[in-house]
Order: sequence, then structure tokens, then C-alpha cells
Amino acid sequence: MKTTVDSLKTDALAGVVVFLVAVPLCLGIALASGAPLFSGIITGIIGGALVGFLSKSHISVAGPAAGLSAIVYAAIKDLGSFEVFLLAVVLAGAIQLVLGFARAGAFSSYLPTNVIEGMLAAIGVIIVIKQLPYAAGWENGRVDPGALLITAVSLGILIAWTQVEALKRIKAVPGALVAVVAGVLIDAALRAAGSEWALAANQLVALPVPASAAEFLQLLTRPDFSKIGDASVWKMAATIAAVASIETLLCIEAADKLDPLKRYTDTNAELRAQGVGNMVAGLLGGLPMTSVIVRTTANVSAGGRTKAATITHGLLLLVSVATIPTLLNRIPLATLASVLLMTGWKLAGPTVFRHMWAAGKSQFIPFAVTVVAVVATDLLMGVGIGLATALVFILWGNMKHAYHFSKEAHHEGETIKLELAQEVSFLNKAAIKRVLNDLPPRTRLVVDASKTSYVDYDVLELLREFLRTGSKDKQVKVQLVGFKKAYKVEDAVEVGAAH
Repeated sequence: MKTTVDSLKTDALAGVVVFLVAVPLCLGIALASGAPLFSGIITGIIGGALVGFLSKSHISVAGPAAGLSAIVYAAIKDLGSFEVFLLAVVLAGAIQLVLGFARAGAFSSYLPTNVIEGMLAAIGVIIVIKQLPYAAGWENGRVDPGALLITAVSLGILIAWTQVEALKRIKAVPGALVAVVAGVLIDAALRAAGSEWALAANQLVALPVPASAAEFLQLLTRPDFSKIGDASVWKMAATIAAVASIETLLCIEAADKLDPLKRYTDTNAELRAQGVGNMVAGLLGGLPMTSVIVRTTANVSAGGRTKAATITHGLLLLVSVATIPTLLNRIPLATLASVLLMTGWKLAGPTVFRHMWAAGKSQFIPFAVTVVAVVATDLLMGVGIGLATALVFILWGNMKHAYHFSKEAHHEGETIKLELAQEVSFLNKAAIKRVLNDLPPRTRLVVDASKTSYVDYDVLELLREFLRTGSKDKQVKVQLVGFKKAYKVEDAVEVGAAH
């Protein structure tokens, strides 16, 4: 019993830490999304309390995600109203629910890492671009010195918390919370001194302040179901479902690696839990959610080991927005922008680009194309362009690696060995055909399939045709080695008519 009690205490403390991390992130992501700030808190509550209860993951934390902010911003604008956007969120949740029951949890394994990294880096760039006006207090063509001061101090604190070893070890006090407190205190000091640098009302968080439980319930926004037949709503729902599912699956994979107890999460169950969470979030006026790596990492670092931690953080969010909204309304938008600038930097900083560059041009080019395409167009179109680019490199790689020459130079009369790869598909046909066509006359060709587990029918037909006609035309002697009987291409010592 003592062990259970101790575990609950540890998880409760971890829940408090995650709550402190989540408050600025929920508000900041709503700000970046161009949505009511209250919607970010709603999603944090549902992601913590409801999805935390339904999820099979013991340590992951769900909530509003920076990776969706660019989509949400565009969606609200394109669909015309926040209420219509909420309908898309409900439908996205339903799609995720279907995906979960259809056992689509392994889908993310088939997406190229370079495209996913490019998508996240592009989102980081978009976040930075959109937060700069808030960080500078930009209004009516001028910069606000008070906002700049708060941004500078907030960024200094956030950077120090990631670079200074003594501060990094303070797990119970996240840097984002310290930055928020500093921002509130600086603005309060400027206001008390009667300084012109004090922030205007529109530069502070503006959450509604309900006087009763009934008023609190009235703050919840309902989706506009009259637009359910609108194709653009369904398109946006599919986009949200796809991106939210991919981001969730990637986070769950990372969370399982972070889990000190090395437990495995059922990804299909996670999709179903996220689907229910997004449906409820859409019905109550919240943003779409995913499993979020920042909050999950904070949870593990603080000692969270069970669902109790994430559920605790969700309940604390509910209590805070219901009881202390006036205190939350003192938070400067410049501080939230600073938190998001750091998030964007982590997603799209030089380290990410150096890492992809070191992986080689076949990885870097699709990554870079995805980044540029997403920033220049939209997320769905940009990812599509990135996937097409990655596919070109995949096809080219398959063509190059279908075989291996034992010699680099080939002259008449030489023996040339063509060793086939482990798998040879129809994608390799053109490359092998080119090799056969380029063989010098009067050579001896050894085609070795000893290490090959699969050869596509089209490639086998190409070899049969070469044995029948091509080898005779070029006076090439052919030796086939290691071909399975099922291929009906018998091993031969000498085939051809060399003279």
C-alpha cells in the first residue's frame, strides 16, 4: 500500500509540473492559431482528463499542439467562422475514431522521416513568423518598448533554462512558468511606476471571467452543424485528422522510448482515444489536440509513471480557469510569444537543418522542399510536394541498388558479374535493362541471385528475353546463378552464342 501511495504522490507532483508547463502552452498555441485563448485551455482540460483516462499510454500527455497551429489559423480564416471550424474538429475526431478501429496505427511507419521533419520545421518557421508581431508589440506601424523588454527578459529566462546546468536540474519549476511570472511582474512594475512602457489591455491575455458555474458553461462555443454538407469542411477535417494522427503516433513512439518502465502503447487505441477527445473538444469549443512531446517529456522528467499525472494536470487546468481567470489575464502576450518563439526555434533551428544535411542529399532535398512548400503554400499541399520529392529519391535509390557490379570498367572479352540485391522489384526493371543494353560485345555475364529473396515477374521476363535474343545479338555468354526454381529461369553454366 505504501508503494501505491508513494506512486500517487509522485504522479500528483508530476501532474502539477505538467500543469505549470501546459498553461502558457495552451494559451500560446491558441494565440498562434488565431483562436479564442479559452479554446486552448478547453483542449488542455479534455486532453488531460478525458484522453488521459481513455489512452493506453501511461505517460503521454495530450493537448493543443503547436504543430496544428498553422492549420487551425488557415482553417478559421478559410471556413469563415470559428463555429464552422469546430465542426471540422468534430468530424476530424470521428475520422480518427474510424482510423483507430480500422487499425491504422502503423500508418506513420510508412511516411518518410525527411518529409515529417520538413513538415515540423515548416510549422516552426510559421510559428516564428506569426509570433514576431506579438513579441515586438507591433501596432499601427510601431514597436512597443514594453513588449520588447518583456520578450527579451522572457527569452533570456527560457534560454537560460535550457543552457545553464544548475537551472536545467530544477525539474519542479519549468522555465516557461518563470518567464510568465517575470512577464507579469515587469508589466505590474511598469504600471505601478506610471511608465509609458506599461502594456495596453490588448497586449494581455483576455480570458472570460465567469461569475458562476452557469456563466462558465455559457462560455462554451458550439459547432455550426448547418455546414456539415460543405466539402471544404470535410477537406479540413481530413487534413486535421491526418496531421493530428501522424503527430500523435510519432509522439507515442517517442514516449514509449522515454518510458523508464519500457511499456508498449497500443497505437490503435491511442487513435481512438484522440478521436473521442477531438470530438468532445469540437463540441465544447476547443482546439484540435494531439499527444504532445513537450508535456510528455516534462511528465517523465518530473517522475510521472501512470495516467494519474496527466489526469491531474487536466483537472488543475479546469480548476485554474474556473477560479483564477483574473490572474491568468495578467499574462502578457509578449511572454506567450516568447514561449512559442522557443518552440518554433526547436522545430526549425539550425540543429535540425544540420542534422538533415549530414544525412545526405537524398534526405536533405525532400526535407528542404517540404519546408519551402509548406511555408509557401499550405500544409496539405506542401506535404504532398514533399512526398512526391521523397518518392523520386526512393525510386532512384531502388534503381541504383538493384544490383552490384564486381568491376567498374568493362571491355570486350571481360567477365562481368551482376549481383542482384535482396529484393528486385518492377521499379528496378529500367535500370537492369539499361545495364544489359550497355554490355560490351563478346563479354561473359554472370547474373548472381544467390542473395536474392524476391525477383519481380517483369524483371524475370527481361532476363528471359535477354537470354533468348539479346545475348545472341551481342555474342554475350550468360551464366545464371542462384535463381529459385519457382522463377522458371534455370541456372545455366553457359547460355549465349559468343564467337
